[in-house]
Amino acid sequence: MSTLFKEEAPTIKVPSDIRELLDSEAARINRPEFIGNDPVQFPRRFSRQEDIEIVSFLAAIIAWGRRQMICRNAERMLSLMSQEPYKYVMDKGYEDLDPDMNLHRTFFARHFQYFLRGMRRIFRDYGSLDAFGATMRVGDSETPAWKLVEEMQKIMRDENNGEDCSQCLPVNLKNTALKRVNMALRWLVRDDGIVDMGIWKSIPKSKLYIPLDVHVGNTARNLGILERRGNDRKSVEQLTATLRTLRPDDPVFYDYALFGIGVGE
Repeated sequence: MSTLFKEEAPTIKVPSDIRELLDSEAARINRPEFIGNDPVQFPRRFSRQEDIEIVSFLAAIIAWGRRQMICRNAERMLSLMSQEPYKYVMDKGYEDLDPDMNLHRTFFARHFQYFLRGMRRIFRDYGSLDAFGATMRVGDSETPAWKLVEEMQKIMRDENNGEDCSQCLPVNLKNTALKRVNMALRWLVRDDGIVDMGIWKSIPKSKLYIPLDVHVGNTARNLGILERRGNDRKSVEQLTATLRTLRPDDPVFYDYALFGIGVGE
């Protein structure tokens, strides 16, 4: 069975008071002031699409642990690239690094190299990651994030001796919540012009999925809008399906509310 098969996710009727809370909290968090303490600040420094795509995925890939550490190490990666990500990738600057150099917790230069080899191939053959997604018709899938990763993995393997790298892209697509990729896609696809950048056309924002982590999952359960206990793909699908009943065209707007309540912003 394809890893991209998705059963119809059941939805939960959201009480009016919970909807009001979600709307108000999302509006409170989704403000320009949020940017400075969040990894989204890094891709927002750039105007060239290829730079934005590289930095969005790299910042999202290391987005686990304390935000202060994530931001510090994202800054370090930008320094390695001399603040010119696309040029660095196309010039293969990453090949000069010591593969054992630590970049973030269990993410090392060898993983950085793995990912950028694949990105270079995508830019060379398709022009941008968005154009790659459009060519692969990921937006036609009911689960575009998982479809995109499946297609990216093929390129990554081709450029890295047939190997997978779970530090870069999850390999268990049937079960993974795909939190970090869903976060990068929120940045790239949502287009309200406040925090997210909205530069992609290959995926409609109505088909985005919640970046589900421990905080977001626990908050959703406490609010009664998620019943499943595990933070897995089925939970992402069920929670997002419920949020689509509130905003069919932009369900991931509520990521701000669930994140903000979950970490006490």
